[in-house]
Amino acid sequence: MSKLPIVTVMFWVMKIIATTLGETGADMVSQTLNLGYLGSTFLFLALFAVSLIAQLRAKRYHPAIFWAVILTTSTAGTTMSDFMNRTAGLGYLGGALVLTACLIIVFIVWKVSGQAMNVERINTFRGEVLYWIATLVSNTLGTSSGDLLAHNTGIGFVASSVLLTAALALVVAAHYLTPISGTLLFWVAYVLTRPFGANFGNTLTKTHDEGGVGLGTFGASGLLFGMLVALVIYQTATHRRQTRGIQTEPAENMA
Repeated sequence: MSKLPIVTVMFWVMKIIATTLGETGADMVSQTLNLGYLGSTFLFLALFAVSLIAQLRAKRYHPAIFWAVILTTSTAGTTMSDFMNRTAGLGYLGGALVLTACLIIVFIVWKVSGQAMNVERINTFRGEVLYWIATLVSNTLGTSSGDLLAHNTGIGFVASSVLLTAALALVVAAHYLTPISGTLLFWVAYVLTRPFGANFGNTLTKTHDEGGVGLGTFGASGLLFGMLVALVIYQTATHRRQTRGIQTEPAENMA
């Protein structure tokens, strides 16, 4: 039994909210609360480890646990990326290149392992571990590539978000209008949602002078957290109803 959610519009909405919250929440802790990139990375990696263990030990899909892992990979990915690019001095381009290479290696290892890369068919321990490794690396890459797009090109956070939205729209169009592999398109969209979330998060938190909305890290994080919790509660209730329906069907058929 797969412990990962079915890929629907709701999945993508929650993925974008979670990755955007990962950006604003990480910036809140590392910058606003002054914990620093390295200290924040250790904190978020610890939270990631706890949530991942809970996910791997679970026997079925639990929305709260699954989205907690997505969120912690986003927060840890943000601070790891910022540490690499700013503190360690790799720069946005250097960090993006290193992380892109790492993600390619993960996908190559995954491919040769023989484990299913279609997320709706992942039902083994090794397959799930590979999924979460790819998620952590892609969410770390997302911060670097988002910053690279916004800063190095000079187009800013808003224009970057618009550009990434257009790229995601092309992926959706390719899904419905071309014979391109759905698994390939899923991973392209999965990776693209992270820089979109990073730039959208910066758009929410940065001041008007910096080209942002000016909500600040606390305001933006509170808003996004409330949205994510509401959707997790809704998805949990929906999933329980569907599970009860599946469990009662055999009994009805036997009667």
